[in-house]
Amino acid sequence: MSDLIHYQFDDGIATLTLNNGKVNAISPDVITAFNAALDRAEQDRAVVIITGQPGILSGGYDLKVMTSSPQNAVNLVAAGSTLARRMLAHPFPIIVACPGHAVAKGAFILLSSDYRIGVEGAFSIGLNEVQIGMTMHHVGIELARDRLRKSAFHRSVINGEMFDPQSAVDAGFLDKVVPAEQLMATALAAAAQLKKINMTAHRNTKLKVRKALLETLDTAIEADRQLPL
Repeated sequence: MSDLIHYQFDDGIATLTLNNGKVNAISPDVITAFNAALDRAEQDRAVVIITGQPGILSGGYDLKVMTSSPQNAVNLVAAGSTLARRMLAHPFPIIVACPGHAVAKGAFILLSSDYRIGVEGAFSIGLNEVQIGMTMHHVGIELARDRLRKSAFHRSVINGEMFDPQSAVDAGFLDKVVPAEQLMATALAAAAQLKKINMTAHRNTKLKVRKALLETLDTAIEADRQLPL
């Protein structure tokens, strides 16, 4: 397994740890490693926990790639959007144990999972695309529209408002906030509880609930391939 995503499997739980420098930038290689880790987790029939380094889940897409050429930016966003769609339809539960900041694509990882746990502290969670001069892509808009509370959607996507962990719960980025030292124990307890559900029923219900969203994302992914970001 790639050094960019550390894979640990124990007692029916697969922990995927992002490990790409101090901000865990999401690059093409990270997405390849992410998909390989999800392949393995699916083979292991595991409940998945995704986490990062102390203080950060991810700061978003690799800006070196995003600014290298318009085509490279389009390709990276398309790959990341396809990964988000895969996570939303993954046949086993996905938990994110967010150890701090989750910005841009880092926040979209939260919005693509089934249960999200954050930590207390002075951390920023949200979609800062308009702050850094990026027009939000179609997939990002539709994913945020579906997963965020209506009151937070426009503030997040159009205004680029960032949230602290507790307000991120209210906005819809997180489900729960715990002290940092309790993060992984809480995530493992949640995974242990989710192991008890019927996975066939989980998969089928997830696909029914998200049918319209997944179809919308399929259309949005193609739209984002056609237009400059």
